[in-house]
Amino acid sequence: MTKEIKELTDKINQFRDERDWRHFHQEKDLAISISLEANELLELFQWQSSKETLATEMDNLKDELADVLIYSIMLADNLDLNIADIIESKLQKNVEKYPVEKAKGNHKKYTEL
Repeated sequence: MTKEIKELTDKINQFRDERDWRHFHQEKDLAISISLEANELLELFQWQSSKETLATEMDNLKDELADVLIYSIMLADNLDLNIADIIESKLQKNVEKYPVEKAKGNHKKYTEL
């Protein structure tokens, strides 16, 4: 785990622990919270273009994205997963699923390439 991610995780856990919220943050609860916050992020784009949303909702976008990331970090910490390692692993899987020569400029799912 990088120093920055470890420091962020510690800050998040300190905030949680000072409020005695650990028992509310089981894996199921965190997964639900990630989904709920992601939907709040998505809602900011509803009924307008990306350009309009970015022009009017940047502060809210930052907050909702931060919520998604905070809950994701908490879930990874609960599961004792190294965020850098799992991202590197997933990127490698994506490299294999989406070879440049087939995927470049193409939006198709890997099963359709």
